[in-house]
Amino acid sequence: MKPPKTKAQIRAEIDAQIKAYLSTGGEVNSIPRGTSGNTENSNQFASSSSFEPKQERTPVNDVVKEIEERKKNKTPSNTKKRATPRRKLITDDFGEPIRWVWLDK
Repeated sequence: MKPPKTKAQIRAEIDAQIKAYLSTGGEVNSIPRGTSGNTENSNQFASSSSFEPKQERTPVNDVVKEIEERKKNKTPSNTKKRATPRRKLITDDFGEPIRWVWLDK
């Protein structure tokens, strides 16, 4: 992986490019300070054509009420957990583990 160029290296490259341009007969025009390339004098990033018109909201109060009613009307049988098998450790008289067994409850 190439190490990134330092600012000094970048400046040196730019200076070399400028010298090469000037040595081949290139010319730099002097432009007064504060002159912009934007001839229309408008903000190019504030284009209002990219925004959609505001849409009216759809009321959903009835839908929310129906959902809340369904939540309230749930029966306990629907929320009951299924019985899953559990592991139980079988030990001898001295507390040493012998084996694991599965219990269905």
